[in-house]
Amino acid sequence: MEFDKEVDATGLNCPLPILRCKKGLSEIAAAQVLKVMATDRGAVKDFNAFCLQTGHELLQLDATDTHFTFYIKKRSS
Repeated sequence: MEFDKEVDATGLNCPLPILRCKKGLSEIAAAQVLKVMATDRGAVKDFNAFCLQTGHELLQLDATDTHFTFYIKKRSS
C-alpha cells in the first residue's frame, strides 16, 4: 500500500505507539496515509479504538506473530 509518511514504533509499549502515531498524523495533510510499524501486541486493539475515537480511517492492518503494520488515513479536517 502506498503511504505518505512512516513511523517506526517497534520495540515500544503502550502508549508510545499511539503517541508516535498522533505525532505522525500531525505532520501530514488530510487524506494522506500514515504507515505505523509496531511490535506491541496491544497495538491492534489500541489502534482500532484510536481510529474509532478520532475519525481517522484504519485502511489496512498487516500482522505476523510479532510485527504489526497499520495504514491510517488522516481524517478530513
